[in-house]
Amino acid sequence: MTSERLTPEQTEQLEAAAFRSLVAHLRERTDVQNIDLMNLAGFCRNCLSRWYQEAATARDIPLTQDEARELVYGMPYSEWKAKHQK
Repeated sequence: MTSERLTPEQTEQLEAAAFRSLVAHLRERTDVQNIDLMNLAGFCRNCLSRWYQEAATARDIPLTQDEARELVYGMPYSEWKAKHQK
């Protein structure tokens, strides 16, 4: 199935599901540091949280940087750093 055969709603649903899977995967892979992600992929958890916040802002949804990071990290950023950052 190509993207032309998907409705806009189906595309959005699949993109959202893929994003949720990516976030869940990154939450599980606490051994992978953000610097490693940046070096290999050109983005990291902080980038995802920034994009999340930018999407909220574009839709007039109030969301702070800390709230966006917590949505991506699954906990407050300071807590994640203390537990997992090397």
